[in-house]
Amino acid sequence: MLIGEVARRSGVSARMLRHYETLGLVRPTGRSGAGYREYSTDDIRRIFHIESLRSLGLSLREVGRALDDPGFTPAGLVDDLIRRTRERIAAETELLTRLSRIDAAGPAGWEDVLQVVSLLQELGSASAGRRQSAVLSPAAEVPVTALVEAALSESDPNVAGALRWALARSGDGLGLLADGLADPAAEVRERAVQAVAELPGEEATAVLREALTHPDVVVRRRAALALGARGVAEAIPALVETVVEGTNDVDAADALSALAERPELAERIAAGLTERLAAGAGSEQRRRLTQALADIPGPTAARALAELTGDEDRAVALTATYVLRLREDR
Repeated sequence: MLIGEVARRSGVSARMLRHYETLGLVRPTGRSGAGYREYSTDDIRRIFHIESLRSLGLSLREVGRALDDPGFTPAGLVDDLIRRTRERIAAETELLTRLSRIDAAGPAGWEDVLQVVSLLQELGSASAGRRQSAVLSPAAEVPVTALVEAALSESDPNVAGALRWALARSGDGLGLLADGLADPAAEVRERAVQAVAELPGEEATAVLREALTHPDVVVRRRAALALGARGVAEAIPALVETVVEGTNDVDAADALSALAERPELAERIAAGLTERLAAGAGSEQRRRLTQALADIPGPTAARALAELTGDEDRAVALTATYVLRLREDR
């Protein structure tokens, strides 16, 4: 079969076939009477083998080794191909993400495109100071998707705070942040709920309400603190649990105190705290519950504090006694 027919049937151009011959990958087994190259069935089969290996990402040199080296084993090469393919996919994904962010910014001209690219590069800087400056720049118009991604991955507390501020100012990104609450990484979930907590509006409050039943205790706790600050009574049980657990207990007690300024909630909060006392709380838990009861008005809290003045833990008894005296002075 002459080269033109081989090219037509194989889909490999005559020029590429000649290149293969130059490299020694395919050598036509014969010549026609007029001196033209003639390819045998085995030659054509080898051409298809070459194309198959090239489709996996092998270089022509690697193809030659795979076909001609008797000691060649594919395992190491396949592992290397997997690594290179993953690197290529990651690079292409990063490029696609960057293009999507630029498109989301709605640039009017190339100057706008270059500005967005510059901001995105600064957000990806290894320097925390440069990342923070990019977020706080007066001229910064970072696409919301980039802000959310940066907020969910940022470990520096100052930069993270700047990113949450930028998101709150934009009033956007709630859906992406809500998705972050389902991320498999605990640190990403915590960053997501912190960012949602700083977004204004009823939609953000609704997301936080849903987070009260989240399987991650950190997400539940963060959501409860944020809802308490927003005056949402549904957060009371989770805030009481936060006091008992001892993590962010001071913040939780402050939130309960603020909610207790509403008379219809004060007795409910006191009942929740005293129920935990009655459930066999340990000394440290009783101390925290006593301190939380200190700022809760009403007869239920007063009775609980009176009982605690006789607590076996001297610190609890003294705290309850001191608090009762202050309440009487008021």
